[in-house]
This record gives sequence, structure tokens and C-alpha cells, in this order.
Amino acid sequence: MKTRSPSPPRAAVVVMGFTLTEMLTSMAVFSLLVVCIVTSHIMGMKMFNIAATKLSASHGARAALNRVRDEIRQGKRLDVGVRTGTNFDSLATGGLQNGNALKIFPTTDTNNFTVYWLDPSVGKLKRAAGNRVDVIANYITNTMVFSAEDYLGNVLTNDLNCRVIKMTLEFYQWEFPTASASSGGYYDYYRLQTRISRRSIE
Repeated sequence: MKTRSPSPPRAAVVVMGFTLTEMLTSMAVFSLLVVCIVTSHIMGMKMFNIAATKLSASHGARAALNRVRDEIRQGKRLDVGVRTGTNFDSLATGGLQNGNALKIFPTTDTNNFTVYWLDPSVGKLKRAAGNRVDVIANYITNTMVFSAEDYLGNVLTNDLNCRVIKMTLEFYQWEFPTASASSGGYYDYYRLQTRISRRSIE
């Protein structure tokens, strides 16, 4: 009589797993990593907004300065004065040549001119040529934008032919333009200056 040999015992299946302590540790490390990533992303967005605001402000200011510069260089005559409403009054000889407006005559025709002036009621630098009025810059805070100087930077008291026109723009811009501008809000302050002389001086 044949007997069947007994089969060898089966190996026990061991299931490896994480303990509760290991799970809590790995979750804590993962959560810390997620918090770090989100924080760095938020900081990057804030820095982008600040940089974009400054770039936008500097670009607008440069465009305004370049436009005024080009017209001053081509002008045949320049008058610094004060504009109130639609009236332009040239500054009298003997007083400091500081004003909120500049009249540029591109030719010898005194009926053909362009006026740049600061409108203090709205804080805008405007340009008028004929019946057309354009806004060149916004949020201007200073009152005297134009002055006539000599080559040493001294403000003149006369209508010197070879004078240099100094243009100063002080303005502000909200730091975060997407946020509502309210009292106590954050904004950046800028101050730009340039000195321009005519190309041809008779």
C-alpha cells in the first residue's frame, strides 16, 4: 500500500506596511513641503506684481519724457509759463522761470504752437495742439513741472536764447493696481527729471 507523502508546509505570506508613526511622519513632511511650495509661489506673484507696476510706471514716464524731449529739440522758440483754464501766460522777465506749462513753437509762425501743462485739479500732464488735448502722464503731484535754466543748472530770470528746459515729474502709482485704492493703501512714489535743449540755437 502506497502512502502519499505529506506536502511541505506553505510559507506564510507576510504583508509589509507602515506603522502609524511612520504614516504621521511622512504626512507631516509632505504637508511641510506643500506649504513651502505654496508660500514661495505666493511670494513670487507678489514680486511679479510689484515689478510689473514699476515697469509700467517707468515705461509711461519714459514715453512722456521722450515725447516732450523730441518736440523741445525741434522747437524754434520755447516759453515757460502758467496755464489756468485755457489761458497761457508767459512768465515776465525778472522773475524765476518756473511754471506749470511750456509753449513750444515748432516754426517761426506764432499761431502754430503746442502747449504742455499740468492740470492740478486732476493731477494730469496734458498736451494741447490745436483743438486736440491728450493726456501724457497721470497722478502728478508736483505743481511746477517746467523751468528754464542755464548750462550750470541755475534757474534763469530772463528769456535767454540758449537756455535749457528742465522737466520734473513727481507722481505716485498704487503698488497693487488690482486692489481697491482706499485710505491707507500702499503706493509707490517716483521722481523723474530731465534737461533738454533745442537742437538749433540762432
